[in-house]
Amino acid sequence: MIETISAVLPGAMFLSLIVLLFSGAPVAIMLMGTSLIFGLLAIWTGDMRLVHATLLPNRIFSGTIDNAVLVAAPMFIFMGLIMEKTRIAEDLLLTLQRLMRVVPGGLALAVVLMGTILAAATGIIGASVIMLTMLALPTMLENGYDKGLSAGTVASAGTLGILIPPSVMLVFMGDLLSISLGRLFVAALLPGLLLAACYVIYIVTRSFLQPSLAPKAPPLTDKEKGGLWLETLKSVLAPLLMIFAVLGSILGGFATPTEASGVGVVAALLIGLLRGRLTRVTLRESMDGSVTSLGMLFFIFVGATAFSYIFRKVGGEHFIVDTARALPFGDWGLLISIMAMIFVMGFFFDWIEITLIVLPIFAPIVPLMDLGDHVDKAQMIYWFAILVSLNLQTSFLTPPFGFALFYLKGAAGNMLAMRDIYRGIIPFVIVQLVLLGLVVAFPEIALWLPDQVMQ
Repeated sequence: MIETISAVLPGAMFLSLIVLLFSGAPVAIMLMGTSLIFGLLAIWTGDMRLVHATLLPNRIFSGTIDNAVLVAAPMFIFMGLIMEKTRIAEDLLLTLQRLMRVVPGGLALAVVLMGTILAAATGIIGASVIMLTMLALPTMLENGYDKGLSAGTVASAGTLGILIPPSVMLVFMGDLLSISLGRLFVAALLPGLLLAACYVIYIVTRSFLQPSLAPKAPPLTDKEKGGLWLETLKSVLAPLLMIFAVLGSILGGFATPTEASGVGVVAALLIGLLRGRLTRVTLRESMDGSVTSLGMLFFIFVGATAFSYIFRKVGGEHFIVDTARALPFGDWGLLISIMAMIFVMGFFFDWIEITLIVLPIFAPIVPLMDLGDHVDKAQMIYWFAILVSLNLQTSFLTPPFGFALFYLKGAAGNMLAMRDIYRGIIPFVIVQLVLLGLVVAFPEIALWLPDQVMQ
């Protein structure tokens, strides 16, 4: 009997995880509870000794809490909140709207450009979506923009920070996969910018074909033109300095991503101070917000670490590999199946849960895949990470639990109905899936730039 229970433990633990994910229980509690139950069963069956259980707290501390790479996460969160509280991002968006208001779809294009700059400067999704909603949505609706197009533009632009570095998600992914965070940042840069470009192409095409969805705004008056270029220089210079401080120091080889996060925080504080908007209140609110966000992230991280540790002890890694090899699809079919699973999970879960659950389970399979000459084996893990990142981009936008949709609806209030949001977001999700397919077909999109920069 004990031998039978021991044999089915890995499969039972995996299936329990899938079932409990849909129970609505807090993910961190669910992970810890599953780890505890199956850990006790593993001790009873002899698959794990008691001494291994006593090593779990040390693994959590040394692998998660005391991880130097993860220091970048709270710093990037803090940097983004400083930009929000000191209204650096607000100035930029208002300026971009003034510059592009006479272009067809110009206000929507300004939102995408703003989202791209925000992503490269902060990477904080919730703050970006809420800020874009409050600042851009009323102007777009006042100028006759379609509600669906407006909602889709704001939500998709606000989530670019999940992919374009510095991204908190990439920080966690780099640690989970034990790969170079600097190389992962560089690999994500081109796909992230291409995704923003795809949004622009879609908006311009849609505005050209259906002008009524995105009418031109009235031209600027002479009074409004006064001082526009000086205002543009001041508004654009601040976030560009932020981007240069973070990405420039990484790409130039002057700092690691962890060190660059500290450089970015210093730059944000200096810019806020020079603009006269860094007060004790804004500083305290930024610090409180970053600590709250980080506490939630690490609570889930601790649960995921415990789950992956117990899962390996009961033979879960061999279970996944053996099951994958037994499937009749081949390695290409397996890759597509993994992507499909992540996409479906995105309908119900946040990127945090998906990343911390899926990557430890499927990462051991990636080095074993044989895709021929399609992608170099040494670079396959980075290609896989970018595919997962692009896929997870959709998790913010797909109903019913896309968090960006909740942020958008909460900030928009009665300006938008949920049907407007769902209707508007579908084309942008399709655009994301098209780009995902392109990166699958052409790995060089993700791997060319790291090969050129990270020599």
